[in-house]
Amino acid sequence: MPIHKITSTRRGKAAIAAVLAGISAGSYAAYNAYAPNGQMDPAVVLAAEKLIMPWEGLRTNAYLDSVGIPTICWGETKNVRLGMVKTPAECRDMLISRTFSDYQQPIVRCAPKLAQAPVSVRAAMISGSYNFGVGAWCRSTAKRMIDASKWNAACEAQTAFNKAGGRVLTGLVNRREMGDAQRIGEAELCVSGL
Repeated sequence: MPIHKITSTRRGKAAIAAVLAGISAGSYAAYNAYAPNGQMDPAVVLAAEKLIMPWEGLRTNAYLDSVGIPTICWGETKNVRLGMVKTPAECRDMLISRTFSDYQQPIVRCAPKLAQAPVSVRAAMISGSYNFGVGAWCRSTAKRMIDASKWNAACEAQTAFNKAGGRVLTGLVNRREMGDAQRIGEAELCVSGL
């Protein structure tokens, strides 16, 4: 299913280690305010910091995305209208809150075994659902692989979401698979924690 070979990388392992060390040191304590029990899933931090932010890019003024949807911050579309302006801090708060409540929580509800998956697998699945939608993720082969506790197969299955308008796009292949020179790919991070 993937176009390129999916392998664990040094940078993938380093990203996982850096976030887990940061959580242990209290660097991500602000994230805990968005979790009902006061303890954020480390996968949300990993997804937001190492996958969503780098791939989405920060824009503090609302704009129309490639299909004409008003968008702001790191790809946020909910309740966005042209003319809106947000600070980077407001964008971070919005991303953390939405990543947890509107992506992590719903995909764990539709695939309860996801909660048992390694942090890298959870992060990759959260990032994917943020990009292509919870509904699509909950109907996906990646979800079925999670249900079967086949973590590596789930990492590879999510690479199928590499099209827009029916065409395979290089940017989506990079995002889903092994990334590019500056950014880690979802599958790359996913398998780097196995």
